[in-house]
Amino acid sequence: MPRRHLHVTGPADTPLRTALCSLRAELKLPGTPDAPDAFPPDVLAEAEDAARAPDLSAHEDATELPFFTIDPPTSTDLDQAMHLERRPHGYRVRYAIADVAAFVRPGGALDAEAHRRVTTLYFPDGKVPLHPPLLSEGAASLLPGETRPAVLWQIDLDEEGGAVTTDVRRALVRSRAKLDYKGVQQRIDAGTAEEPLALLRDIGRLREEQEVARGGISLNVPEQEIVERGSTYGLAYRAPLPADGWNAQISLLTGMAAARLMADAGTGILRTLPIAPDGAVALLRRSAQALRIDWPHHVPYAQLIRSLDPRKSSHAAFLQECTTLLRGAGYTVFDNGELPTPAVHAAVADLYTHCTAPLRRLVDRYAAELCVAAVAGRETPQWVREALPALPREMADGTRRANTVERESVDLVEAALLKDRVGQIFDGYVVDVKDPASAVGTVHIEDPAIVARIEGTTAGLPLGERLRVRLMQAEPGSAKVLFAPA
Repeated sequence: MPRRHLHVTGPADTPLRTALCSLRAELKLPGTPDAPDAFPPDVLAEAEDAARAPDLSAHEDATELPFFTIDPPTSTDLDQAMHLERRPHGYRVRYAIADVAAFVRPGGALDAEAHRRVTTLYFPDGKVPLHPPLLSEGAASLLPGETRPAVLWQIDLDEEGGAVTTDVRRALVRSRAKLDYKGVQQRIDAGTAEEPLALLRDIGRLREEQEVARGGISLNVPEQEIVERGSTYGLAYRAPLPADGWNAQISLLTGMAAARLMADAGTGILRTLPIAPDGAVALLRRSAQALRIDWPHHVPYAQLIRSLDPRKSSHAAFLQECTTLLRGAGYTVFDNGELPTPAVHAAVADLYTHCTAPLRRLVDRYAAELCVAAVAGRETPQWVREALPALPREMADGTRRANTVERESVDLVEAALLKDRVGQIFDGYVVDVKDPASAVGTVHIEDPAIVARIEGTTAGLPLGERLRVRLMQAEPGSAKVLFAPA
């Protein structure tokens, strides 16, 4: 999933939309040459057959449970649905994950295409999906009112929110409602949310407390929306709501439970992240200084992050800088009963794996199979075991492609935002430089709130000091944003 969320609204025939279309072609995305988001005919044919007759032979009936989904209002590729329940001494979380394996035959055309694409790619004006929309937004999606095959997790928590027991099996489920974050937040704040929805706040807060206790951290990076108004553009932030975080905690809980099952079984694939080196944290301290964020030396990084308000532009910019500590994350396979080194995801501060977004991420389908087999006491399916060694490299390649899409999209959007302001003077702070003597660095502009490249004419940029800068270039598709000291 993208770290920097960008969304464009407005007409389709604007320079920015044209530049984004050209970007799709330039990046040689894994679609067809004339349509980067298209699928080959044999893949579509197989998807149609699978949509008509998925493999439901191992699915129990859990359609009596009133599941609900929480997603952006326009989303139709719904991976997860939940049902929350209070128990005498804690809580029960049921988390239904779309069962992609019920539709994708190992070794078939759909499977091969998924291995070619690896992840859904997100552009500001759309996406290039991992699976054909006939499945990802139709037959496999946990749409309300539809009976769907799922991998159903049941995780019991104690009164403090700690995981006690975990079960996972295949089941047929039916979501009763498609909810969005804003509506969920309003209902919970107003006290009109009934159980099981009302329990999202209770369980989410308990899991956040568990995260603090183990030293984990969640980055609430705000979404940027670029609004096209005729020939001009405006920028707005959508700061994450508490409901975003509570929902994310359910997914994190499941990923941690899945990793534990794999560890106990001796075979699996973990999402790992080494502890950030001191130098990376020192660079973040310089960025905090530049953005006028008070970070006393006795305050741990995780504690600082939890004190920030993503609605403030300087805090939002710093949260974006914090994603640099996620560099080095990868996937690590183990199949000999011994956990790899490192085994822990440093930001989660525990064992962790990706298993809750199989419609949009290849590895999640395999994680589900590993966990279902582990709980049932069966051997890992041969098709899963054969694919495991190559998955880390495939996921790394797909992640690099997704990061390129994100980076190039950001450059296009920021150029569109500033294209009519070349030559103007702005206020900002230099938040990073390549080295102490460098005349090249990164500047945070106060209004509009963007982060861009700056090049000085002489060595040295005033790190952390207020600076007047001039916009030197900005043209979507041809010239990336560049500032210079005024």
